[in-house]
Amino acid sequence: MTTAAVVLAAGGGRRYGMPKALVEYEGSLLVERAVRTARAACDVVLVVLGARAVDVWRTADLTGATVLANADWESGMASSLRTGLDGLRAFPGTVDAALVTLVDMPGLTPGALAAVAAHAAPDVLATATYEGVRGHPVLLGRDHWAGVAESATGDEGARRYLAAHDVVEVDCTGLADPVDLDVPPPGVASTP
Repeated sequence: MTTAAVVLAAGGGRRYGMPKALVEYEGSLLVERAVRTARAACDVVLVVLGARAVDVWRTADLTGATVLANADWESGMASSLRTGLDGLRAFPGTVDAALVTLVDMPGLTPGALAAVAAHAAPDVLATATYEGVRGHPVLLGRDHWAGVAESATGDEGARRYLAAHDVVEVDCTGLADPVDLDVPPPGVASTP
């Protein structure tokens, strides 16, 4: 069973004021942190870039990740999710499930990713929960990729699809911090 992490890092960060992939957080870029976390839980890691993709690619240490550029990143997260799932279809060998994470969640841990990934199968949908509230990472079994891609629109990824299907909820309370960075907290800076 092969599970691949898909790190969505393409957004322009309108509310943040810059692409979050280029935000420095506790000594490293958010995209570097997301890739390291994903690599600790999955052998295959794919990162989807978009806004300032060349700057991110040149600046960030993305060792161990396959990088894809989403040319349509301005249309919203749905296009990045589709880019990632399409990229996994082209991977050598068969990837059975995609473990989707977001670049702006620095509190995700390998433990939370591994807990959700433990449910991987081509026909399974799973999501982390934190005190009963669904969050990331989200596991999308290969059998669901076409349906997820079709239903995803704008800044809404798999939410609508997940709402219409049976989803395994994996309690990750205490394993990770599910907070995303929508606006810059004190002390967080961008790279030049």
